[in-house]
Amino acid sequence: MSDASAASSPDGTTDPTAHTTAAAPTTRTASPDTAATASPAAAVAPRHGRAAVMFIFVTVVLDVLALGVVIPVLPDLVKGFLGGDTPKAAQIYGAFGTVWALMQFVFSPLLGAASDRFGRRAVILTSNFGLGFDYILMAVAPSLGWLFLGRVISGITAAGFATAGAYIADVSPPEKRAASYGIIGAAWGLGFVLGPAMGGVLGNVDLRLPFWVAAALTLLNATYGIFVLPESLPPERRSGFTWARANPLGSMKLLRSHSELTGLAGVYALNGLAHYVLSSVFVLYAGFRYGWGERAVGLTLALVGVCNIIVQAVLVRRVVAWIGERAALLTGLTFGIAGYATYGLAPSGAVFLVAVPVFAGIGLFGPSAQGLMTRRVSPTEQGQLQGANSCIMGIVGMLGPGLFTQTFSYCIRPGGPVNVPGAPFLLAAALLVVAIPLAAWATRRRAAPVRSGV
Repeated sequence: MSDASAASSPDGTTDPTAHTTAAAPTTRTASPDTAATASPAAAVAPRHGRAAVMFIFVTVVLDVLALGVVIPVLPDLVKGFLGGDTPKAAQIYGAFGTVWALMQFVFSPLLGAASDRFGRRAVILTSNFGLGFDYILMAVAPSLGWLFLGRVISGITAAGFATAGAYIADVSPPEKRAASYGIIGAAWGLGFVLGPAMGGVLGNVDLRLPFWVAAALTLLNATYGIFVLPESLPPERRSGFTWARANPLGSMKLLRSHSELTGLAGVYALNGLAHYVLSSVFVLYAGFRYGWGERAVGLTLALVGVCNIIVQAVLVRRVVAWIGERAALLTGLTFGIAGYATYGLAPSGAVFLVAVPVFAGIGLFGPSAQGLMTRRVSPTEQGQLQGANSCIMGIVGMLGPGLFTQTFSYCIRPGGPVNVPGAPFLLAAALLVVAIPLAAWATRRRAAPVRSGV
């Protein structure tokens, strides 16, 4: 159940900061038109453009598969190494998730800064090859320690998604980013549907087979990328590599470059934190309240993925063109509040299912938020921005599961002071209620200073 962290096109009437050129080390106010001319999109030859975007689409699908394919099989693999000890396996599996988020937190800004210095192509292809070989490592892992190492490497290599986001910012002028990031958001939805389904079907044959298939697909895609993926960031637009920018805390200094970017980062964090309620407690909640088993859960996840694909691939571009980027962002948050609240209050599984397409409207948020943020930094800082955003997701990825699972446990325990099974979803809705006025404040201006990069 994921809204994609993608980006969107600009709202020419509400916010419209733009890029300056890398050669201009001054701070100034720019218009969307200026941004379009400063964009390095022209660096990608037209005949390669469509193939390049398709490659990024497939890359994102495979990155999400890195998450989804292990959902049905990794717990059983861990349990097998522990002699069937389910409680111990649950603890180890939780540690696997935490270390994956930690690697995202540490390495997303590093890869983002590296792509600003050395170009997007090298980082994307290296990440893809690394992820493919990591699948092989997990497929042959002879012990729990080797499997743990595989998850560490997976967190590092999957951090390359930040660079994919920067690539899209490079090749898409501001007024077209909604459509581009919407397609990338649809890739998240597709990967979210295919990953668990592929893992479940192949895992019935052999628990390690999903990793072999994922390795083959990822390595084939990386090899294909050698021939079709052009560089999107020309040398004259690159910035110097410094550890001050490449470490997690240093990368997030960019988010404090002016108040609007800081506010949008706060909204991004609140939405990301709320989103973790789904992966943390959905299965437990559905089983506890509605008596759902694996089949019902799987079908619901498929419905969520389909609705997400429709919003990201079809509606984002049209809605942003109709009401503008700022309004689309606020509308997405509103749908999110309605969806989370209905999930938490739904007295039956049927009502819960009715809320799925409502909640899918939150898919308008990710593209709009990322689109607005990309227009507040220069072309030389797009990689750093995407790394900083992934850093935020790494932080909330370490906090969210504990927050929502503990809330769920507290609110259903026998003899406890409250009995509200849907409390985690209501908490998620409350987080978005806080996010709306912050988002309205952060996007209130028509123009703002734009950093030029170094």
